[in-house]
Amino acid sequence: MFTDRQIRNMKPEAKIRDIRDGRGFGLRIKPNGTKIFFYGYDSPVTGARRFLTLGEYPGLSLEAARIKHASAYELVKSGGDPLETAQQEQADLKAAPTVKELGEDYLKRHAEANKKSWLEDKRILEKEVFPTWGRLKAQEITKGQVIALLDKVVDRGSPQTANNIFKIIRKMFNWAVKKDRLKTTPCTGIDMPAPLKLKERALSADEVKTVWHALDTGMNLSGEVIRAIKLILVTAQRPGEVSGMHTREIDGKWWTIPSERAKNGKAHRVPLSPLALEIIEECITQNKIAREVPDDQEYVGYIFPCPHRAKDKPIERHALSKALKRNESGDGLTVLGVASFTPHDLRRTAATFMAESGEMDEVIDAVLNHAKQGIIRVYNQFKYDSQKQAALESWARRLTNILTGTQSNIVPMQPKVP
Repeated sequence: MFTDRQIRNMKPEAKIRDIRDGRGFGLRIKPNGTKIFFYGYDSPVTGARRFLTLGEYPGLSLEAARIKHASAYELVKSGGDPLETAQQEQADLKAAPTVKELGEDYLKRHAEANKKSWLEDKRILEKEVFPTWGRLKAQEITKGQVIALLDKVVDRGSPQTANNIFKIIRKMFNWAVKKDRLKTTPCTGIDMPAPLKLKERALSADEVKTVWHALDTGMNLSGEVIRAIKLILVTAQRPGEVSGMHTREIDGKWWTIPSERAKNGKAHRVPLSPLALEIIEECITQNKIAREVPDDQEYVGYIFPCPHRAKDKPIERHALSKALKRNESGDGLTVLGVASFTPHDLRRTAATFMAESGEMDEVIDAVLNHAKQGIIRVYNQFKYDSQKQAALESWARRLTNILTGTQSNIVPMQPKVP
């Protein structure tokens, strides 16, 4: 039987030399010194003589070569042909999707149809995953490669981005397994690369005042982004719902977020306070000027149109986060003069101030369009429109007092709930 020492000492000759070890296992030595393990056998399928390459020594160790030979030998004994099997596996691998092909299919067939945040999935795959894995076969991605990709993002100082990447690629691979595009997922047994960030940031009154005035100075922000960020704070609605606001959704002092844009899939009526209407009117005025709409005609379109895209597209929700990120300090600890925050933190800030003012939890949940839980989800269909209107108008007055540094002696009346 072969030994490592024996194989190392075998010298090449002028012609190819095959040395047998037993049961068809052998070593081929080429004139250039290359040493290749092989398995020679008679195919039980065709009867033809077969030569199956197992691998090159020392890249393939003697022990590993024996294991591969034993597997092929048992397959022949059971009536199979390992060479045909290997050729079929190679053909399957060649036809298998690359990570980029699988990712694009996942976006088209799953994310776009089922996730309101599918554009974020697309952005992360295109920026963080495809450049590294795009040309690799999806079925060859290993657990180690997943960990290496995530560790690289953590090491560059973006742990929460690493978490988001992992959530998306885990979902993509799980979807591929469910659709029988892959047999297994390389994400099995991998934990989140970084501790989950608690979503509890709410700005203080002083921070709200600082941020608002910083927005008024312009900073490194476009007018659309500035007004969208303000409107999130004033209305307490989700950043993506605000950024996609359209004139057709506004009727007088009410803004109706359609079901297809609402996170919980339910249409949501938002009362617009005088401060909210003022911001919206400013947007419309600027849009009329930018679009050269005659004074005697109404502006119809997105309240926050993207200046860098087609006119019928709004700014993306992610553009708000990126805008704040651009204004962070070098150490990433402050933005616009206060401790770092996200657009969604402004929604939480508004809810926190409403709670401090004595608004009932049910009313705040109604303002935020949170889905009802438990039995109340079935039996409580009350919409709280008047209560929402009172709460948001009270919050607008409180916000104005914060910005101007004045105090109001008016205590808002709480409407009775039937």
